[in-house]
Amino acid sequence: MRSEISVVVIDDHPLFRRGVVETITAEPDMRVVGEAATTDDAVATTQTTRPDVVLLDLGIPGDGLEAARLISDHLPSTRIVILTASEAQHHVDRALEIGAKAYVIKGVSADELVKVIRGVAGGEAYVTPSLAAAVLMERRVAPLGRSRSDPVGDLTPREHEVLELVAEALSNKEIGARLSITEKTVKHHVTNILDKLQARNRVEAALRAQSEITRGRNG
Repeated sequence: MRSEISVVVIDDHPLFRRGVVETITAEPDMRVVGEAATTDDAVATTQTTRPDVVLLDLGIPGDGLEAARLISDHLPSTRIVILTASEAQHHVDRALEIGAKAYVIKGVSADELVKVIRGVAGGEAYVTPSLAAAVLMERRVAPLGRSRSDPVGDLTPREHEVLELVAEALSNKEIGARLSITEKTVKHHVTNILDKLQARNRVEAALRAQSEITRGRNG
């Protein structure tokens, strides 16, 4: 049985931070081990508590992206979730480059935030769907200028199913249970998906899936 997910909440708005803390502490499998409101405090608090997950607002005094970089450098096993009001594409791109595992826009429901935290703690990735298409547009040209016109079309039906569940931030174990296949088989499919999509990680694969799902619903 998995131990509690330890979380540090970093936001300079006390009322908002309090609401997030209350949301997390209401979950039996989560606990808040620290809070911070500035870049310096964020780095110091995470180094002291060494949490599983950090929720980080980019707008904190100092530099939220720099805080994310320092946390990622010093504590590579800690999963960073950007929880911010900024929808600026350069913020999304930079956060993912630094190593953030999720980028969530404030206004997300409590249930969805809890789901994201659990998914990220389990090794999954998530980006607010409304930002996914723009991120993917910048990923369509592979190194050496090789076209990536429609790599999703190269996936098998089973790989499509797995990719859609990756986009829902499900773990390999959860995907296996949903599809009645072994976790080892899921890992094999995920490896093939990353290769076919030329995705560097599950974040990019999940974004591609979110984009395709949205296109299908609208098309």
